[in-house]
Amino acid sequence: MIVVTGDAIAKPETFDEVRRLSLEHVHRSRTELGCISHAVHIDCDNPLRFVFVEQWADKEALLAHFHVPASRNFVKTLRGLLSASSTIQIYDAAPLHMP
Repeated sequence: MIVVTGDAIAKPETFDEVRRLSLEHVHRSRTELGCISHAVHIDCDNPLRFVFVEQWADKEALLAHFHVPASRNFVKTLRGLLSASSTIQIYDAAPLHMP
């Protein structure tokens, strides 16, 4: 499984638009082949910070997601609405079986 985390900090005046676009992106992404989960959250310490958490079946599913035109448009549009550069981290993960 591939785990993706990231964040984006909206400008106060763009918060509503970032929220709308982020939810639209999340809901669309959930329908893609290989998407296990895709969510966006608001940071309790910084209410302008959106935190994304995604799980994908494999690297191929994530790469396909990155090539969806709507995903590319989301990233491009989001850049102009943020107060700082967004971040993304990608991890190759396996379940840990505890006794």
